[in-house]
Amino acid sequence: MSQLIMTILNWFAEMGYMGILLGLMVEIIPSELVLGYGGYVVGLGKMNFWGAVLAGVAGGTMAQLFLYWAGYYGGRPFLLKYGKYILIKENHIVHAEEWFKRYGVGVVFTARFIPVVRHAISIPAGIARMSVWKFIFYTVAAVIPWTILFLTLGRILGENWQQIREITEPYLIPAAGFSFILIMLYILWKKKSTPPIVTVKKMGRFPDK
Repeated sequence: MSQLIMTILNWFAEMGYMGILLGLMVEIIPSELVLGYGGYVVGLGKMNFWGAVLAGVAGGTMAQLFLYWAGYYGGRPFLLKYGKYILIKENHIVHAEEWFKRYGVGVVFTARFIPVVRHAISIPAGIARMSVWKFIFYTVAAVIPWTILFLTLGRILGENWQQIREITEPYLIPAAGFSFILIMLYILWKKKSTPPIVTVKKMGRFPDK
């Protein structure tokens, strides 16, 4: 791993929980590396695990909200022009748009586990004016297990935390499919358990006898 990346990670580590939050919010380094190193620091006893989880979820969600609002207010032309400054390339946007059109809003959840589209999927969600609350729900639902997974692996791997990407990559797509099935079952259960709204038609008065 390059000396520059290690320097940035050490800088984040010195900031503690705020470093994890900023590292994921800005994402100049892949989130799995920020979280993996964060897990290593947790293993050293310098941070609390659940505090790191909270910081990771907050930072990861804010990063995606930024891209959502960029798509919502700026649209595709804006992101094609300025996306390079936040490491978003045109092919990232194209792939994300194709996934969003094919799979609908649920892809905001599953795409978090898929290379290439996971960083850009928030853009077509914003362009399509997806409900911000629904967007936040799907995003947080994906960011929580992602954060816990990489923090845990970083803590377990210890000084070998740099191997984290090689270890996890083969399992991300199956995990995404399983997680998507779970969340769809939950949504269907919620719809089924919600009582239908009954409308009563106003009846006219009977004529007096």
